[in-house]
Amino acid sequence: MPNIIAKSIYSKAKLIKLLICDVDGVMTDGRLFFGDNGMEYKAFHSRDGLGIMMLQRSGIPLAVITARTSDVVMHRMKNLKIDLVFQGQLNKVQAFEDICQQLDLSSEQVAYVGDDLVDLPVMRKVGLSIAVADAHERVKQLSDWTTQHNGGQGAVRDVCELLMESQGTLEEQFSVYL
Repeated sequence: MPNIIAKSIYSKAKLIKLLICDVDGVMTDGRLFFGDNGMEYKAFHSRDGLGIMMLQRSGIPLAVITARTSDVVMHRMKNLKIDLVFQGQLNKVQAFEDICQQLDLSSEQVAYVGDDLVDLPVMRKVGLSIAVADAHERVKQLSDWTTQHNGGQGAVRDVCELLMESQGTLEEQFSVYL
């Protein structure tokens, strides 16, 4: 990764066994598009998708927790083979705790990526809290690490590569394409 990352971040990242992402503002740029027919549209970055697939092949599953509910999110998560999808979660902490219990993980084994104040309650509980580059300033201040890229523009890929690099699987994943 081109930016310098503190050893303490790598130490936390080595312990991660699950990555949880918010959707709007993390996996997308946060803008919401609605057609005249009421259909909702979102743009997801293909590089994030490849990073997610590499991370999954490395043995780290993903989950999403989002306050909104959208058919397009379910379609994208199905495409990425992400089964742990929690939509309409105004209380993201409850969804987080349910996921940890379901997967028998401690909070230290979970990383969470967020962009706004609604993400802070979960970010304060996990082992590695991550803000996207264009997150709310308070979220960046309270997170362990901030991505190089904005939400919806490669931020999730930054996180996936950080986790794989810290756990020694990044080069193996790259070699698939070299």
